[in-house]
Amino acid sequence: MRKHIFVLFLLSATICKGQFLKELDYGVETGISFSGGKHTPLWLTANKHGLGSIQKNNGYLMAGVFRPMEKDKTFSYELGLELVGAYNFESNFYVRQAYVDLKWHFLGLSVGSKIRNGELKNQELSSGALTFSGNSLPIPQVRIGIPDYVAIPGTKEWFSVKGHIAYGIFTDGRWQEDFTGGKHNYVKKALFHDKAIYFKIGDGKFPLILEGGLEMPARFSGTAYSYNASKQEMKVVDIPHRLKDFWNVLIPSKGDSETLGMDQTNIVGDMLGSWNFSLTYNLKDWKLRAYFEHQYNDHSQLFGEYGWKDGLWGAEVTLPKNPFVSCLVYEHLYSKDQTGPVYHDTDKIIPDQISGSDDYYNHGVYSGWQHWGMAIGNPLFVSPVYNENGSLYFRSNRIIANHVGITGNPTDEFKYRVLFSHARHWGTYSNPLPDIKYNMNVMAELAYSPKAFKHWTFIGSIAGDKSDYITGNSLGGMLTIRFNK
Repeated sequence: MRKHIFVLFLLSATICKGQFLKELDYGVETGISFSGGKHTPLWLTANKHGLGSIQKNNGYLMAGVFRPMEKDKTFSYELGLELVGAYNFESNFYVRQAYVDLKWHFLGLSVGSKIRNGELKNQELSSGALTFSGNSLPIPQVRIGIPDYVAIPGTKEWFSVKGHIAYGIFTDGRWQEDFTGGKHNYVKKALFHDKAIYFKIGDGKFPLILEGGLEMPARFSGTAYSYNASKQEMKVVDIPHRLKDFWNVLIPSKGDSETLGMDQTNIVGDMLGSWNFSLTYNLKDWKLRAYFEHQYNDHSQLFGEYGWKDGLWGAEVTLPKNPFVSCLVYEHLYSKDQTGPVYHDTDKIIPDQISGSDDYYNHGVYSGWQHWGMAIGNPLFVSPVYNENGSLYFRSNRIIANHVGITGNPTDEFKYRVLFSHARHWGTYSNPLPDIKYNMNVMAELAYSPKAFKHWTFIGSIAGDKSDYITGNSLGGMLTIRFNK
């Protein structure tokens, strides 16, 4: 641990020598959290791209160096490296970001671990997107596509498109083995796939802008460890990663005789994702935005065969400049339906197939939709890292939640942020909770960026959880000091 911290201090000292490279941006950040109760309060840990820990009384030191993209050039590149030394985290030292991005005209190539936020959400105030919230450590990947909206020729810039295709690998295999203690299912060296396409209608002059698109990630391949509790033994299966498997996860298709049995009857790997829609109305000094994200776990909800009852509804209001409130977000999350409680495959008695019990974020082989224990999707579902029994499944994915986020700038030097969430939990269809449980999470944060020290920011946060669910009751605070240049 001490060696890791020393390396970070050495790196920090090196990059702070003004003339490291004029093109580079660099920064150092440290955060210390103190809490009383069961865990660190949720909003001191959630949606920080892995820079948070549920373990009480934690801290970190992070140093990074970046070369930003020059967007006005035909060809440009971007570099980023961010290292973290931590205390009372899931790991004492890790690489948060390490990537190289290339841009040629409107095409982009990204290689490595890079922070990416969910689409059509206010990352600062939202509870988090349902597919990619920014709650977990980034997944290393190779991504190619159109990273920013590009106008479709002949539409006079009224119609734009962006999208990507990516393949990567999860880095938490050893951590999963340690966390489960060999008593629950886990997968090592699981591969990652993602594809998305988004459209925008609006030329930037007309006040209304409509955006919408489809996100479709998947997990596949790897070495699966399945625990049989009755026999107290672990079954190990190597899931293939042939070229055809990469194709079958790109175009969701059934596997052959060499794949898992469930892949032969359904499709290769664990597919999930969401539809995203947003409508923005721009006034002179105001901006009003309404959005909806519908999550799915399989084809039954992908195209609305059983109706779109589940999803995240949100409203965002950006106000004219004033010393009180700059932006306000409200979100309502509902996930109780999941195409209903009944699942049935066709048989001689009942020839109809019924696709219920979708079980959001959970999978029979790959367990929960998580990375290093933290939910990749919305953190209000409560990440598997909270599970005291070592399971990587989401204990409750049938929830109703409400969330409010507020931010403002009382002065040029001060900025505040307040988050409040309340969620009720029903468990899952296959394993319901005996009683309805609840989580209530709140945080108040004040950031000070003094003009006299223009590269420094000091952030103080107070947060609390009141819950009869697995997060428990807790009250805590956090101090963050950040230097960016």
